[in-house]
Amino acid sequence: MNKNVLVTGGTRGMGEAIVKEFAQNGYNIIINYVKSNKKAISLKSEIEREYKVKVLLIQADLSYEDEINKMVKTALQEFGRIDVLVNNAGIVIDKEFGNRTVEDWKQTLNVNLIAPFILTKLIGKEMVKQKGGAIINISSTNGIDTYYPSSVDYDASKSGLISLTYDSAVELAPYVRVNCVAPGWVNTEMNKELAEEFVKEETERILVKRFGEPEEIAKVVYFLASDNASFINSSVIKVDGGWY
Repeated sequence: MNKNVLVTGGTRGMGEAIVKEFAQNGYNIIINYVKSNKKAISLKSEIEREYKVKVLLIQADLSYEDEINKMVKTALQEFGRIDVLVNNAGIVIDKEFGNRTVEDWKQTLNVNLIAPFILTKLIGKEMVKQKGGAIINISSTNGIDTYYPSSVDYDASKSGLISLTYDSAVELAPYVRVNCVAPGWVNTEMNKELAEEFVKEETERILVKRFGEPEEIAKVVYFLASDNASFINSSVIKVDGGWY
């Protein structure tokens, strides 16, 4: 019987790559998204055609607790259980530090940190009941050692997600493993608008001299969910090409 994975923000960038990585390894997929029905439907058709697994699309704005609750309820009704949760969805609002508002903070924290907490609480409880499961949080090196004042709330949210990883691993032990992936610079839609000079400078600071690809992050996420990582828990893995 196929296992089931729920991926938030699963229709583009790293989320899309993560979805496809699990699908090609035989997982049924629950894809959360907030915009672009056309893209979601297209991705669902592609995965079902290519990988012969079940795909459930759930549109939900993770800023709202009631929508998260409905999403989890729907996923459990349709698939019966969730074996892996990937808290991937995230937003960034770049502004100068002095122009940052409380509303910016609230919006960023709601999606990047509070939503993963709610999902971990709801789905973690079910995983404990079924005596098995894995949760992987997608943080960032911004939460560890790459700081940008123009992304202060994003950086704080990603640091908080690492803390949530540690606390959740303790709370849900021994049945649920909770780990975290902290990507560095990755070629995603979120980073397409970066200034050319800034990209050049940052690339020079990466030991492998390039940005990562979404598929490279996805493989690490799948590894952490797999039995090959059965003795890895409460860990944070940087995937940044050696940012120096």
